[in-house]
Amino acid sequence: MTEDEATTPERAFGEESRRQLLTEYFLPFETVAPEDAWKHAYRLLLWIDRTTGLAHCYESDKSQPGRPWYARSLAFHDWLSKELEADAGKLNEKLDWLFIRGFERLARTLVSQNARRAVIAEQQRAKYAGFPRPGQDREFELLILEELKAWISKVPPPDVMLQLTQRARAYFSQENKRKNLLGEGFEDVLAFLLERLPGAAKLKIKARPLLHELPGFRSPPKREKPRTVDLAILGPGKRRTLLTVKWSIRADREEQFGVDFDAYARLDEAGEDFHYVLVTNEFDAARLAAACERRRQNAKLFTAVVHVNPQGPLAAYGTEGRGSALNLPKHVKSGRLMSLEAWLRTLVKA
Repeated sequence: MTEDEATTPERAFGEESRRQLLTEYFLPFETVAPEDAWKHAYRLLLWIDRTTGLAHCYESDKSQPGRPWYARSLAFHDWLSKELEADAGKLNEKLDWLFIRGFERLARTLVSQNARRAVIAEQQRAKYAGFPRPGQDREFELLILEELKAWISKVPPPDVMLQLTQRARAYFSQENKRKNLLGEGFEDVLAFLLERLPGAAKLKIKARPLLHELPGFRSPPKREKPRTVDLAILGPGKRRTLLTVKWSIRADREEQFGVDFDAYARLDEAGEDFHYVLVTNEFDAARLAAACERRRQNAKLFTAVVHVNPQGPLAAYGTEGRGSALNLPKHVKSGRLMSLEAWLRTLVKA
């Protein structure tokens, strides 16, 4: 592996690194009670939206001050602060553990890498006197100096301004790396939680297995790409549960749910029912309702629709909702939209 490969976000937030970090996080927790699972999921994965200062529950551009989702984000932030017993202004200290630790790993490696590269870069630039320095952004420097001119008596040296520019760029680029963690990271967090449930010894948890490697499913035709399942739970007994794990539900993902189920059903050779479960942290009431109500022929598509904690979306919408938001409490009350806690209890009681 080259130096560049070893320091990419894909590696820093990759499967091996995630497992090491999650093992570290769960060291104090020999078991995880179902009622605490959602708190662990949020502490590990939920983050503060830097543009609003609030716990992220919806698309950032639609959650800005003055828009409906800003009010809902405020309500969710308030609810979550109380649930986690945190000051609303310091909720960030309780969240985003996995991303922060992963980024720390990446940053430590990049510091030493950049120091080595700087020596080589100076040699490369030796015959180009007066050229801009790597990372230099004169417009950004002027913007900073203009905003702070009333508080600083002299212009900082060029090296100081360059360092400030580089640090600011690194800080604001962090969010672009979150996608390297959130998808498979959610799957891994669920796997770690499942493995630590009281009674989990009778379950076999598999993260991202090929479908045909699971009991009762055959290999696809030669020209068809093998199917990967987000998460599979085998047991108790012959019970097979296939999970589609999505932090949020985009329109393209909604279509994929049916496509995946059809493939699973077509490749099933056991002749026995399997459970098809959606686990999500989606907050949009219409998307949640669509998942709860979606059908395949004469039955619901999903055996269960599981939300990390549906009280979060309920707190966000409050009593002022309309349309799909009015149906959200009905789906929660009926159990069609299950909490992670309730669903985990069904696994260990089965």
